[in-house]
Amino acid sequence: MQTWRSGLALGLLLISPILVAGNINHTRAVNAATEPGNWLLHGRDYAEQRHSPLSRINQQTIGELGLAWSFDDHTNRALEATPIVVDGVMYVSGTWSVVYALDAKSGKKLWEYDPKVPREMARKACCDVVNRGVALWEGKVFVGTLDGRLVAIDARSGEKVWEVITVDQSKPYTITGAPRVIKGNVIIGNGGAEYGVRGYITAYSAQSGEQLWRFYTVPGNPDNDFESDAIRMAAETWRGQWWKLGGGGTVWDHMAYDPELDLLYIGVGNGSPWNRRLRSPGGGDNLFLSSIVAIRPNSGDYVWHYQVVPAETWDYTATQHMVLADIPWQGQLRKVLMQAPKSGFFMILDRETGELLSAEPYAEVNWASHYDLSTGRPVEIPGQDYAAGKALVKPGGGGAHNWQPMAYNPSRQLMFIPKMEAPFLYVEPENFTVKPNWRNQGTDRRDAPPGNELLHKAISKRIATGYLLAWDVLKQKPAWEVPLPTPWNGGVLSTAGDLVFQGNGDRRFVAYAAGSGKILWEAHTQSPVLAAPITYEIDGDQYITVAVGGGGAYGLMSGIKPPQGATRSRFLSYKLGGDHQLPPIPPEQDIPLPPTQEVFNAETIRTGSELYAENCAYCHGVGAVSGGTLPDLRRLQAPAHKFFQQIVRGGLYEAAGMPRFDDTLNTQQVSAIHAYLIDKAHQDHELRNNPSWVLRVKTWWYEVLSWLIVSFVDASAASA
Repeated sequence: MQTWRSGLALGLLLISPILVAGNINHTRAVNAATEPGNWLLHGRDYAEQRHSPLSRINQQTIGELGLAWSFDDHTNRALEATPIVVDGVMYVSGTWSVVYALDAKSGKKLWEYDPKVPREMARKACCDVVNRGVALWEGKVFVGTLDGRLVAIDARSGEKVWEVITVDQSKPYTITGAPRVIKGNVIIGNGGAEYGVRGYITAYSAQSGEQLWRFYTVPGNPDNDFESDAIRMAAETWRGQWWKLGGGGTVWDHMAYDPELDLLYIGVGNGSPWNRRLRSPGGGDNLFLSSIVAIRPNSGDYVWHYQVVPAETWDYTATQHMVLADIPWQGQLRKVLMQAPKSGFFMILDRETGELLSAEPYAEVNWASHYDLSTGRPVEIPGQDYAAGKALVKPGGGGAHNWQPMAYNPSRQLMFIPKMEAPFLYVEPENFTVKPNWRNQGTDRRDAPPGNELLHKAISKRIATGYLLAWDVLKQKPAWEVPLPTPWNGGVLSTAGDLVFQGNGDRRFVAYAAGSGKILWEAHTQSPVLAAPITYEIDGDQYITVAVGGGGAYGLMSGIKPPQGATRSRFLSYKLGGDHQLPPIPPEQDIPLPPTQEVFNAETIRTGSELYAENCAYCHGVGAVSGGTLPDLRRLQAPAHKFFQQIVRGGLYEAAGMPRFDDTLNTQQVSAIHAYLIDKAHQDHELRNNPSWVLRVKTWWYEVLSWLIVSFVDASAASA
């Protein structure tokens, strides 16, 4: 009898994943690396290496790779999510925090959950209305919504189980990052540092949604006492009345977990405002900004921290992807945490203690000369904190590496990094006035880019570049590097097939040889790629799946016109022998004629240009050149011109995602922006109607002029 019962229990245990949809528990999560056919956690396993042991798709078979299926999102906006695949079902999020469950073999939709995020939330989202993924635990799917909720969804039916509000919704908080679940605790951070919020991370019961603990990343008002000894310690590193500006330090993206050490690692973001002199007059390191913090996942208790950039003043977050590995280091095996943060130095920490082991530049850097390993601190280059007025700094606020995940091949000990090279001109503001519920960066953003679209494009192409970098973590230097057509590209997947997969901003999904960077295969995706691919196996077939859809921070505001043709955001899944075809790209709509040229004085247009740069460029592109996701305001239809005031100040298009600005812009200011856009519309019309030979000559001339300008700026920066 006992044998029979034991056998039944074992049988139920083995088939329980089939009986319960989305059945991930602690044992299964800790051992996720032993299930190569699934992709159970955000980074495949808690170590976040994003390397799969699957090898059916390899350097010999890659030529047979074809599209197996596609599934369309509801929008043409950015998709940044990493799908989760559990026992043949894919769970993934799209724009506006919508969640889908798909048959991972066919792409057929099983259910869809829409949390109904208010469309006016777009104004609070610094970097698009994106979501980077979901987490699963014991039959529930968890998603953080853009408006600050954490929602538990039944993995089988798609029905809401519970929901909690994780932020003060009267403040400009958002959530775009994927939650993590550790031992039944659902852990979620938030964003909004530029807007003046106070960062924290919170754990909730996966079963009930009850709040279990909260860890603040920056101190609040001392009059209200401090929540923990760690925050009391952090407050010693701040000056002035920092709490009135929020402080920042949001945990808006990455985390990792070591089950053996029972440590949760969180990456903390930038300050609010960026400018340290405005944020903390009198100095101080401003903990835990730009830090990696180790805490206990059961209690939220602080264990250790390492501050990547003390007193950061350039938007240098430490929220970027963290990878855990055990590597030989100076004669002994070390448990390390590796990160390529925005600041441009590749960081290796002892993940037991937080000790800095190495910090070598993986990109061009001019804000610091090096890290002093004896102190663990960077040695800043004088003048690059723009205290004297302005400074051209590399990397810029977008970072040498942003949120897009890396991948680590443990056999080759190579980290594959989606790298960017782009400077930023930081300008100390003459007067700083806080704008409630708006970006308060503490840098002067009124300078518009070159007024000519061709010149701006030529300069941008020279100063903003992208690469796929293979970084040797032991030698601390590049193994190889592949230049990419755009700076803003996708995350990375590594596989045991000795392949590296990455999508890019040029609408291509590419497979590279892991050892050399040689391109072995590519496919046209019709839309730019930002998300990281995943791989899984069903019925002996290996699949590679990636979300495609352009936008995000750089994609929205770059001011670079994309290739011709409308785009569609969708999920693409490839396998050997796949023969699915994407529908043809629909033709572009006719471009309307600009309004009749009115006579605007130069001062009105200049004012409109500055107001546009401060309020509109983040979504509609610098220079009023759209990145292709949102409307190009130079090409508005006649009704939009007629009702321009009602749209901008009255919220006429609020339900479609265009927020109202009547709290920050008056009627006269909106009229100035409109005048600027009409002027840009006529410039655009004139450029498009040039004869082809004239356009070629102009393009050539601006290429030459851009070379002269960039060479002069580089020489000036070097001499300074």
